[in-house]
Amino acid sequence: MHFTYILYSKKLNSYYKGETRNISDRLHRHNSGYERSTKLGTPWILLWKGEKTTKSEAKLLERKIKNLSVKRTLEFILKYKEGIPSSDELLLVQKLSEH
Repeated sequence: MHFTYILYSKKLNSYYKGETRNISDRLHRHNSGYERSTKLGTPWILLWKGEKTTKSEAKLLERKIKNLSVKRTLEFILKYKEGIPSSDELLLVQKLSEH
């Protein structure tokens, strides 16, 4: 299995979208400063994840969501909220979308 995911940094008020095979390891890498592109935004919160059977499917979805505006990203997360790990993250997304 492969995952496409969306992270949020409150510090930067920014989203990061990516693809991985191991979601918990990847989140740890983002929050530990291993990844140059997300180092300044720690801590990152996992807002959404979607599971795909192949890496190519996960990459394709990643490319599609990377092109979304902030508003469209929030709409995407709310529409497919079953990918959000907990209701706390959903409440955060809803609050963010009000601004």
